[in-house]
Formats: sequence, C-alpha cells, structure tokens
Amino acid sequence: MTLEHVFSLCSGLAILGWLGLVLAPRWHITRDWMAPVAVPLMIGSVYIWLMANSLDAIPSDAGFGSLAGVTALYSVPELVLAGWVHYLVFDLFVGAWELQDSQKEGIHHLLVIPCLLLTLMAAPAGLVLYLVVKRAHRSARQSPLSQG
Repeated sequence: MTLEHVFSLCSGLAILGWLGLVLAPRWHITRDWMAPVAVPLMIGSVYIWLMANSLDAIPSDAGFGSLAGVTALYSVPELVLAGWVHYLVFDLFVGAWELQDSQKEGIHHLLVIPCLLLTLMAAPAGLVLYLVVKRAHRSARQSPLSQG
C-alpha cells in the first residue's frame, strides 16, 4: 500500500466521522462510538504504524526543539503523513467532544455545525468558536430576559 493510499484511506475514514457528527448528531452510534472512539482508534493505529516504521528515516537534525528541527522532521514523507494522520485523529476527537458537550449544554445543533466545520478545517479556530458559542448560550440562559 502506497503512502497516497494510506492518506486517502485515513482521510476518508475521518470524513465519515465528520459526516456523522454533522448529519446524524443524535444517533448514539455516531456520537458515542464512531466519531470519538472507533475512527480515531483506526486512524491512530495507522499513526503508530507510520511512526514505528519511520524511526530509521528521521534526520539527525530533526526534533521539536526548534523550527528548523521540525522542518527537518517533516522532510520525510512518511512523517508528513504521520503528522496529517495526527491532525485527523485529534481534530475529529475535538469535534466529537464539541458535539457531546453541546448536547449536554442544550445548544441547538444548527449553532454547532459551523463550529464543527471550522474544527474540521482549522481545529483551534473551531474550538475557539465553539467555546464562544457555549459561553454565549450560557449567558443567554442566565440573563434576566430569558428567565421571565
């Protein structure tokens, strides 16, 4: 299996998880199992495999202590793919958390969809947007106007 095949397989699995979060948010299989557990486990296993099989390809000047070291680390295609897979796993996990948390908070799903889409594309920004929506929702629930 080529790196391109692994990329496509992992990206496709992640998209299935995201589609479930957006289109079937109340289905317990999607919300509680597929997006937060099953898909991250499968893709995470690929990450472990990539890392274990790429250790001998790591350049001697690579590392996390400097930008130059990280750049050297990501000069190896297998490690670039591992980095991508890392994003796929954690972004989906964060999206699943946003969905579960929004349902506990009683936030309407239409308000969560933009957060999920932004989390898919730029996870830190999507998480920030979700936390802003959550804060605004809590404030609206606690305001005197909403109580009476």
